[in-house]
Amino acid sequence: MTQTQFPPLDPADWPESLADMRGGFADRLNVYRVMAHHPELLLAWKNFRNHVVGAKALGSEHCEVVILRTAHRLGAAYEWAHHIVRGRRAGLDDARIRQLGGPADEMSGADAVLVRAVDELVDHSQLDAETQKQLVDLVGVAGMFDVIATVGHYMVLGFIVKSFDTATDSDIAGELTQHPFPQ
Repeated sequence: MTQTQFPPLDPADWPESLADMRGGFADRLNVYRVMAHHPELLLAWKNFRNHVVGAKALGSEHCEVVILRTAHRLGAAYEWAHHIVRGRRAGLDDARIRQLGGPADEMSGADAVLVRAVDELVDHSQLDAETQKQLVDLVGVAGMFDVIATVGHYMVLGFIVKSFDTATDSDIAGELTQHPFPQ
């Protein structure tokens, strides 16, 4: 790993404006501890993050499919590793997770619809009319908007972790050491 001028900040070193975020989601994950270099951004991020992480219109399984595909498309190893663990907790098995990093045309059912949506957003910054219809049929209108928001959210996080070579958090690394993801 290369040295970065923006390493994760220890929450004890955060400015007073972030005091309410100590002990919460932000001080447990390196990506947010890196984002703490810009306290106003981290504060603004909080509500958006809470919505995306709890996107009830998608449900945890569909949400993890979207996040894993986004992480794969960005080559964001930090997000991929974290969401292998979260995906397993949401009920995805390793074969399905591995497939999310493969060709879209080899997928079927809900995963195919969700992966096509992620790929369209990453490649073209929009969903075509057929994908919109399929998403609405699968997850409803709110779910379709949550797919767009989730991809956008994780693209920003992917940009951060890749730009600053953010290390996978130790608990996730430990989990993947105990329960390796087959390559």
